[in-house]
This record gives sequence, structure tokens and C-alpha cells, in this order.
Amino acid sequence: MKTAILLMAHGSRIPEANSAVDEIAAMVKHMTGYDIVEVAFREQHSPNIQKGIDACVAQGAQRILLMPYFLYMGAHVLEDLPAELEEAKMRYPNVEMAMGKHLGVHKRLAEVVVERIAETLSEKRWH
Repeated sequence: MKTAILLMAHGSRIPEANSAVDEIAAMVKHMTGYDIVEVAFREQHSPNIQKGIDACVAQGAQRILLMPYFLYMGAHVLEDLPAELEEAKMRYPNVEMAMGKHLGVHKRLAEVVVERIAETLSEKRWH
């Protein structure tokens, strides 16, 4: 059974912000080995969530894991993304779909913050 990963991000009017999600998706694809890893956006950028799901199905996905690329448990994670999932399930009743966990609080995120602090302190020469 062919499984797809759909990274769902907020979306921005700033193109570089959206491109960063594409870079993360490429890393996820490389690290996981899944053939289908797509990106979709909730707002302000294309493709939207439903078009992202369409892209997964067009590539033969029989299962889609919708992964919220969101830090916090806000309205998008609690309400909007589950509503998108329900709409997609009605559109594709023969495709199994599930929502993954948002990024949330995780030790590895703290490690990234600590790395960025160290980089900045070094750049500023604040030893």
C-alpha cells in the first residue's frame, strides 16, 4: 500500500518562508524514504491543503499521513486542519487518511534553539 506524507504549513506572503517548507519536505523524503512527500499551505500560498491531497492521490497514494508543520496547538491545528481532513475523506473515501501530531514541545526543538543561540553569540562575539 503506497503511503504519502503531506506536510501542512501555515503559508506566508514571503516566498522564502514557503520555500523553507519545501526544503524540509525534501529532507523528510530523504530521511524517511517515502516516495511521496508533498507540501501544502493553509493560507496565503499555493497549493492549498486539498490540492496537496490531490497531488498525493495523483501519485498513487492509498494512504496519506497529514503532518501539521505547526509549533503550537492553535485554531489551525485544533479546528481547521481536522476540517480539511474530513473534507478530503469525503472526496476520497477509498484513501485512508490520518492526522499526525504537530511539532509542539520537543527536546530536539530546544536543541535547535540552543544551536541558534550559540551561532548568534559567536557571530556577535559575545563570549
